[in-house]
Amino acid sequence: MSAPFLTLTASIEHETEARRSRFICALAPARTVEEAQSFIGERRRLHPAASHNCTAYVIGERVQKGDDDGEPGGTAGTPMVQALVGRGFSDVVAVVTRYFGGTLLGAGGLVRAYGSAVTETLDRAEPVRMVPARLVGVAVAHDQAGRVENDLRASRYAVRDVTYASDVAFQVAVAEEEVAAFTDWVATLTAGRARVSAGEAIHVPE
Repeated sequence: MSAPFLTLTASIEHETEARRSRFICALAPARTVEEAQSFIGERRRLHPAASHNCTAYVIGERVQKGDDDGEPGGTAGTPMVQALVGRGFSDVVAVVTRYFGGTLLGAGGLVRAYGSAVTETLDRAEPVRMVPARLVGVAVAHDQAGRVENDLRASRYAVRDVTYASDVAFQVAVAEEEVAAFTDWVATLTAGRARVSAGEAIHVPE
């Protein structure tokens, strides 16, 4: 089973300083690589005169990428990724913009500066905990659809999609540990007439 993780629902920015170099860290939610790259592009356009715009993103359970943007290899992107993963974050992108202050920090100093820029910004964020879930399909006849939809939308389960065809099919986000109870609830609600099928693994807010 997938593990829970923390993520953000809004962007946040925080500035730190190390030996007169300014480090401006911006974090944002990113559910796809494309969203992460779009945010990175925005930050680079916002700070075109910066010495470096170093980046990191963690998407899902498998995508982890950092970029040093001209800093010595492994001194920026890697500690930024490690800061995100170490705090249990995913589906998030970080950009640390550096304005050089005239004093070299050395490899160790850069690792600390970029890593702490991310962790200090995370300290100021309001994360959301995401838990493993399933997209569960519920198909019912048209004569039941209105009441089923009303009851679904009044429940704690999130309706993601509704399709009208020969029957009415709902896509509902259900926490993994609640799928069995949800199936029983739908069976009671529809007198056993609904067809329920567990689909794609996703995450939902706790």
